[in-house]
Amino acid sequence: GISEESREVPVMEQLKHADKIVVGTREVVRGLKKGTIVRAYVANDCDTFIFQQVAQAAEDAGVALVRVQTMAELGEIVHAPVKTAAAGILAP
Repeated sequence: GISEESREVPVMEQLKHADKIVVGTREVVRGLKKGTIVRAYVANDCDTFIFQQVAQAAEDAGVALVRVQTMAELGEIVHAPVKTAAAGILAP
C-alpha cells in the first residue's frame, strides 16, 4: 500500500491552497456543526479536550479529520501568526 507520508502530502497541499479556510477551534467546531466545513485539521499536540471536541464534531458531521503533527506546523500551513490547534476547509 501507500505509505502514510505520501498520502498526507496532497491533504496538506489542499489546506495550503484552499480558497476559504477557518482557523481556530471555536470556528472549526461551529463550521462542522453548521455543515460548512468539508475537511477538518487538528494538531496532535493540542490540548486533549480541544482535540476531542474537534474529533467529535468532525465525526458527527461525517467530515474527514486530518491529524497534523504540531500546532506550529498547522499554523504555518494556514499562514497564521500563532500556533493553531485546528483549521478547516470551507465548502466552496
